[in-house]
Amino acid sequence: MKAAVVGASGYGGAELIRLLIHHPHLKLNKMYSSRKDHVPISAEYPHLSDICDLELTKLDPDQIAEEADVVFLAVPSGASAKLVPELLKNDVKVVDLSGDLRLKNPEDYKNWYKKTPADSFYLEQAVYGLTEWNREAIKKAKLLSNPGCYPTATLLGLAPVVKEHWIDVQQIIVDAKSGVSGAGRGLSLNVHFAEMNENFRIYKVNAHQHIPEIEQQLELWNKASGPITFSTHLLPITRGIMATIYAPLAKEATSEQVYELYKETYKNERFVRVRPLGTFPSVKETAGSNFCDIGVAVDERTNRLTIVSVIDNLMKGAAGQAVQNANLMFGFDETSGLKGFPLYP
Repeated sequence: MKAAVVGASGYGGAELIRLLIHHPHLKLNKMYSSRKDHVPISAEYPHLSDICDLELTKLDPDQIAEEADVVFLAVPSGASAKLVPELLKNDVKVVDLSGDLRLKNPEDYKNWYKKTPADSFYLEQAVYGLTEWNREAIKKAKLLSNPGCYPTATLLGLAPVVKEHWIDVQQIIVDAKSGVSGAGRGLSLNVHFAEMNENFRIYKVNAHQHIPEIEQQLELWNKASGPITFSTHLLPITRGIMATIYAPLAKEATSEQVYELYKETYKNERFVRVRPLGTFPSVKETAGSNFCDIGVAVDERTNRLTIVSVIDNLMKGAAGQAVQNANLMFGFDETSGLKGFPLYP
């Protein structure tokens, strides 16, 4: 199958290139950029010299049917809403890594992203690609909305206890931290080396655009779910996300019982690893991989559950999960192209 990447000059696009070059069933056939035309990808990313000889070119949606069976949209929010209608009329499958198709309510998108929402027809058609929890729908999808990085870590961490009603879903607090690659490749004072080195910063307090995405999915799992408290921070590292999640228990449970629930829930999931009791994941332990590592503990003094969920924001939080979903959409082995283990140290 032929694959194309739109937005190949960004970090998410570069990670897609890395995965697709070695994919056994998807051949990287074309890559596009809104800013570059007939520019070798190695000029943008020298580490791809003698590895990928493709050029960045301007996207022409009318030619896409001849050039790709699946298109990965690694573009900023606001761009996919315009591209998707043009691409789908050419009978290709689309995996969108932006936020344009994640929120089913157009008003939510308008309020949180401050952009014009996609047409409701495409919002309804898009399948939410949280792979471990929406696998059967993904297999039938033609248009897939890849989850955000923070929502992936948060939702995989919360799913077992939210679905089984083990926590008070009205009092969820998420303290999330990300490496600076999550901000993209564009210039920004906040991610300038001198600003971030030996620093630690909170941002978008009570205003992060991933909040409604998380709340939307939690409500689908548990109707009693309400607004969450969600804080995001920038770490002085390149890649990785850690979501530390707190919630009161709704029933009596020990750490051992919660651990067994998670082990049973994810026992057949190749990319979710539940850590042994008393141990917790760190961001370096998932770097460069498609794994989500989870640790849990109950504080019997406060009757509060702590969940620690860790991913690589560019992999499980973006390109890795996108390829995992494309594998399902085409009937390939879900792990195809994703069998590499974490980079360490």
